[in-house]
This record gives sequence, structure tokens and C-alpha cells, in this order.
Amino acid sequence: MTTPPIAAIILAAGSGTRMKSDTHKVLHPIAGRPMLLHLVDTVAGLSPARTVVVVGARREQVEAAVVPHGVAVAHQAEQLGTGHAVAQAEAALAGFEGDVLVLYGDVPLVSGETMRRMIERLHEADSPATVVLGFRPADPAAYGRIVAEPGGRIVKMVEYKDASPEERAVTLCNSGLMAVGAADLFALLARVGNDNAAGEYYLPDIVMLAAADGRGSAVIETDAVEVTGVNSRGELAALEAEWQRARRVRAMADGATLTAPETVWFAYDTVLGRDVTIEPNVVFGPGVTVADGVNIRGFSHIEGAVIGAGASVGPYARLRPGAVVGEKAHVGNFVEMKKAVLGKGAKANHLTYLGDAEIGAGANIGAGTITCNYDGFFKHKTEIGEGAFIGSNSALVAPVSVGAGAIVAAGSVITRDVEADALALVRPEQTAKPGWAKRFRAMMKARKEAK
Repeated sequence: MTTPPIAAIILAAGSGTRMKSDTHKVLHPIAGRPMLLHLVDTVAGLSPARTVVVVGARREQVEAAVVPHGVAVAHQAEQLGTGHAVAQAEAALAGFEGDVLVLYGDVPLVSGETMRRMIERLHEADSPATVVLGFRPADPAAYGRIVAEPGGRIVKMVEYKDASPEERAVTLCNSGLMAVGAADLFALLARVGNDNAAGEYYLPDIVMLAAADGRGSAVIETDAVEVTGVNSRGELAALEAEWQRARRVRAMADGATLTAPETVWFAYDTVLGRDVTIEPNVVFGPGVTVADGVNIRGFSHIEGAVIGAGASVGPYARLRPGAVVGEKAHVGNFVEMKKAVLGKGAKANHLTYLGDAEIGAGANIGAGTITCNYDGFFKHKTEIGEGAFIGSNSALVAPVSVGAGAIVAAGSVITRDVEADALALVRPEQTAKPGWAKRFRAMMKARKEAK
């Protein structure tokens, strides 16, 4: 049996006024990625023939976000309901013969498995005209209701505004997500009217229109969290918390130790090896890969970084994009790295900034060292060879290199290259004036008393 191709229509035309934001609602992030792109990525896992995002308010923002991902856009100039929104994608799907998933850009966490279940149900023996994704929330509130038989055959679907008291008592709610054959979808949409309390064209009306033609529809259920929508910043925070909770559980199941799980925050693409230990209050931004056996101590912030096996990071470390921590290397408290490589076994244990730098294996970077990488106009690179020792409170003014095995004395300002195994000492000779401090204090005390 040949599997029909799949297309997805993602609705993202609403203005999202409750967010009170200049950024389109669907572009607000969860785990460091815009909600809409969570959904686009999940759909991509189904290898769709086409994906269409329906845009409207702030369309330029949404288009800029999705077009680089190979997604087509359709414009809903006037928001006249969900049925009207889906109909705007008809031209973008011209000539498509297959199954269509209807999704919502502000419902970002629906899984690929659930999408597949919807498509598979569409092709079961009873051949439903549509498949609707239902759920049972703790508080059904104003969701549309689904009246269904025990086997999932839909008897009636009704919007809350138009529901009777008996229908409002039903706990099975409509998520709005659907699977429909392309030919059926647009033919049914053409017949949808707006004779309802809101004067809108409702997508769920196609279920009852199909029923009038003698074709039944089916509902399948999923967990309420998976179809939770976001309309406000409070709801965004709640869904972020739920995503993080699930990710922490998965991290621990995969072999990481989280000593205070509720305080660790992951990004959508964080990769953790086995036997990784993460202490409290660690935040991962996007683009982090952590190898096996790494220890990340408390209050560290890590983004765009690669951490090698057996390395130690923190506490209070900051790894910025381009940071690479080598195998068994140490990054200590109040150390910041940006676009810098710390070689195998190298150490930067205290109060150090390493920017645009390459540090060789086994090198030791003393407390208070900085690589002066910016001259006010351009960034420059610092190179430190294997086994080199950089004394505390040193400044390396890039571009500059320190050879393998070299020693830079504490307090030095290095402006020229240091050859391998050399000592670089850049500071004035220490002098002492016996009794000077005592005489100074006496003089200043006398001046104060004379006033």
C-alpha cells in the first residue's frame, strides 16, 4: 500500500494582542526557539511534501522566520475565523493530492507521533472524512466540545459559544488540530458559512458538513499538555515550565545527574552525554554539546559551546558562543570564554576572560588573566602554546602568541610574541622606601587636625 504524501497548514495569522508585544505571538520562544519553529521542525520530521504557514498580522516577522526553512506562506488579509484561514492555503497547495494536517503556530508542542496517529486514523477501515485531535483539560472552560461515540466516531462538534448546557457538560474538547484529505478539505471549506454567534467561518464545521453527506469523522485523544496553546505571557511561562520539566526527566533517564532538577534550564537542542553532573542553577542556551563525564557546577551559564569528556566547568562560569572546552580541561569560577578553545587538560580556574583565543593542551591560565581581543574596531586572536604558564593578573594584548612551555610572569602586559620556553616579565622593578608610610600618615594626620 502506497502512503499518500503529507502537507501541513500552520495557522499563524492572529495578532496575539494579549501578549502585549511588538513581536508576533508565535515567535516568542520556548527553550530558546520560537514557538512556530518548534512546530515547523516537528513537521519536517514527517518529510512533508509541502508546509504552508498562514500569515496575517505582522506577516513580515513570521515570513522572515519560516521562509529560510523552506516553508511557503499564504496571506490572510482579514481574520474571519479558522475555516477562512485554512482556505487561504488552497493556492499554495494547488495540485497536491494527499493528506493535510491543520496545525496552530501557538500550539507548539504537539509531537510527531501524534501527527502520525492522526494521519494513520484517516486511513483506517472506516475511512473517516476528517480526524480531529481531542483532549480532556482539567478545566474545559470555553473550548469547543466533541460529542463522540465510544469508538471515537464523532456525533457532533460545537463551539462553546453555540453549545447547549448539556453539550458544555461534555469533557472531550477540540484542540483545533485536524487531518483531512486535501480534496475533501477545500471542497468542504467552500461550503462553510458564518451563521454563528461570532459571525466567523469555523474550521470544525467541515465535520458536520461531511456528516450531512453521509461521511463520518473520528476523534483521537492526546494529553492536554501537548495541545496547550499560548495566548499570554503567563501561558508562555507555564508551557516553558512544562517543557523544562519533561526535558529534565529525559536528561536523568538518559544518564545525567541533576542535583536540583527544578533549577536547571535547558535549550531545545542541548545535548548531554552520560554521567554528566549538573549542579543547581545552571542555564543552557542554544547550541550546547556536553560529552560524557562532565561536571558542570552551580550558577554557570552556557551557550553555543562544546564541552569535552571529563571536563569541569564552574561554578559561576560563562561559556559564550564559540567556546570549546577540551577533554579534562578546567574552567573555574568567574571565568568567561567567547570564541575560545581551551585544550586538553588546560586550566583557567579563576577570574579570567578568554576571548578569541586558542590555548594549548596542559596550559595554565592564572587568576585575573585577560586576552585583550578588541581594539575598539576589530577583534584579534591570542594563541597560547601547550604547557605554557600565564601568571596571575596578566593582560595579553592581541594579536599575540605565547609559545609552548613559556612562562608569563604575574602582572605582565604582553604586547609582543613570546617564544617557546621563554620567560616574559613586563613590570617595573620593585622599590622600597623605609619609613615612608609612617611619615606620610603623620603628615596627613597633622593636616587634618590643623583644620
